[in-house]
Amino acid sequence: MPKYPPLEIPMNGKTCLVTGATGGIGLVTARELARLGARVVIVGRNRQRADLGVEWIKQTTGNPKVEYLLADLSSQQEVRRLAEEFQAHHSRLDVLVNNAGAIMLSRQESVDGVELTFALNHLAYFLLTNLLLDTLKASGPARIINVSSGAHQGVELDFDNLEAQGRYKSFQVYSKSKLANVLFTYELARRLERTEVTANVLHPGLVATNFLGNNGLRGKILKFLVGLKGISPEDGADTCVFLAAAPAVAEVSGKYF
Repeated sequence: MPKYPPLEIPMNGKTCLVTGATGGIGLVTARELARLGARVVIVGRNRQRADLGVEWIKQTTGNPKVEYLLADLSSQQEVRRLAEEFQAHHSRLDVLVNNAGAIMLSRQESVDGVELTFALNHLAYFLLTNLLLDTLKASGPARIINVSSGAHQGVELDFDNLEAQGRYKSFQVYSKSKLANVLFTYELARRLERTEVTANVLHPGLVATNFLGNNGLRGKILKFLVGLKGISPEDGADTCVFLAAAPAVAEVSGKYF
């Protein structure tokens, strides 16, 4: 993956919403957008981590226009509440970064009874984007950025078994959710062709984050192994920031980076 140069294009007056932004590449993406002058709203599940993230971004960038909203994005009710809360306080949205995600090493279900990896990694992207689409269109030119993974290659979606019933292969289920991100982005971009909203999808690389942290001892071991080979969150966030801010991709849509 190419190393994108640091951006110095001001984003004053722009509002960005970044999910999964209390750690990892989401937090770094939010920091860099704030450094460029944008108003940034980060989304996380944990109030303490969200508080710390907001204060860290403010202190490291000098930008006071940083806030957070809390939501468990695996819950469709929480996604709807998040969209309502955002729209109640913000009249515009220039950049939406769908970044929150995880991999479950054993099959679990969301509060809606949906397989948890698919619910969090894909349905949250789909629902939040559609709920905020009118706000994005009214704010145009605006950008939608979906964080996927190179893991989407080599798998196919089984529309008769999106719930991963039967034998559970965690990495395969994760890979299919990331393929869903890619296909969703391509179709979304097609439907947005006559608007001022673009949609792109990206693979950030193998990033050393707490991505596997909710899986007990096995997750901790895998997290350690990924940490040995993974790139830093700073490097992983490069493509997110590039797609959010770079003039070079202002009119690019429906592409995989």
